[in-house]
Amino acid sequence: MNSTEVIEEMQYCFQHLKGSCPKVRRLAVIKVAMYVFMAGTIFVAVCGNCMVIISISHFKQLHSPSNFLILSLGCVDCLLGSLIMPYSMIRSVESCWYFGEIFCAIHSSLDMMMSIASILHLGFIAADRYFAICDPLRYRNKMTMFNITLFIVISWLFSFAFGFGVVLSKVNLAGIEEFVVSSSCVGACIVILNKEWGMLSASVAFIIPGTVMISLYIKIFFVARRHARVINAAAPVDDKSSIADKREKKAAKTLGIVIGVFLLCWLPFFITIIIDPFIDFSTPVIVFDTLMWLGYFNSACNPMIYGFFYPWFQKAFKIVVTGKVFCVGSSSINLFTDKY
Repeated sequence: MNSTEVIEEMQYCFQHLKGSCPKVRRLAVIKVAMYVFMAGTIFVAVCGNCMVIISISHFKQLHSPSNFLILSLGCVDCLLGSLIMPYSMIRSVESCWYFGEIFCAIHSSLDMMMSIASILHLGFIAADRYFAICDPLRYRNKMTMFNITLFIVISWLFSFAFGFGVVLSKVNLAGIEEFVVSSSCVGACIVILNKEWGMLSASVAFIIPGTVMISLYIKIFFVARRHARVINAAAPVDDKSSIADKREKKAAKTLGIVIGVFLLCWLPFFITIIIDPFIDFSTPVIVFDTLMWLGYFNSACNPMIYGFFYPWFQKAFKIVVTGKVFCVGSSSINLFTDKY
């Protein structure tokens, strides 16, 4: 086979357009598998977060400052699943961006914005739970509706300013203009970060809120264990070991799920963001895509961790799914005692 034949077999995003990006050739079965997995992630993220939004919005008993923070998280993750992931899915599977440069900038800005907002919400939820468990007497005075609203506004506005500011100003390309020009082609839509902005973005979006979140949950675990020991000391002799064991196991399980899922989904992506500029941007696109979708998967997990993990959310979910949510007076159902 000569070189002319090889060139003729090469596929491009826009076959007859000069400067078009080469298209990755994949077997049909692989493309189908990718579409199934990514579409499944989108479905779970959108439907799961919609259930959280509907439950908190509809049932009066869930109208608390803490739950409104979870409601805002559900809105962020739902928008990420409905507005961002579908286009990212096509780009990942087809290895091409077919929607133009302007929409690429908008999509990239919203992607960065929603991802950062989701992580910031998780950090604020950790702070809310810290005060609820570690300082319960002053919890209502600290976590007022005003403070929760302030947390929500900060999460949205800061994420918006950072996401759109970085992408539209192109400050992330300072010092690597030659590389960007040499590697650019029609049909690509990626955000390249130089060394400074790679480190800054990872710090703002993950390292700082992640460290705060993990520290607070570890503190919560030790406080919960201390509470379990106090209850254990006051319980009858026959019940002491069982009460302490159950509470400590529940605290450890909750801690493990929250931190484990968060780190599993986001840590590999941000490590790559930091390292990539130092290895001359040699990270394969398929690696970036895989780690990016692992981060997206966190938005599908959040409803199960921060919503349906609680019995009253599970009960609200059943009422919504079975259609009883349309019954007169359903918004006033006591989710803590009524059985369905």
